[in-house]
Amino acid sequence: MSEHDKLTQRERRSEPRIEAGPFHSVEINLGPPLPIYQFGLRDISGKGMCILVREGSPILRHLEKGRIIDIKCYSMDEFKANKTRIMKAEIRHITRGEEWQPIGCCLVGVRILEEY
Repeated sequence: MSEHDKLTQRERRSEPRIEAGPFHSVEINLGPPLPIYQFGLRDISGKGMCILVREGSPILRHLEKGRIIDIKCYSMDEFKANKTRIMKAEIRHITRGEEWQPIGCCLVGVRILEEY
């Protein structure tokens, strides 16, 4: 993909994204019988985030666009203390196989609906 195509891809987003920064992971718990999954973040925005999920992860069989999920976000504050935030989110996209994304990963984009 050319640099122009990458820029065009970014411009389709509804708001600017930044690297995950202090948010270092999210936990998704879809309930029994599935285990609790923990994933890294690619980037975040004011209303959403992009979660890195390894291709072939069993959880992908249970995620689909439009599904509402609860996620627990882990971050660190300026004192390196762990902080957690629990949010309700809607899956907006699951992107696979694009040459610009990390090898062996798909991207799960979520929109934050509510924070508890």
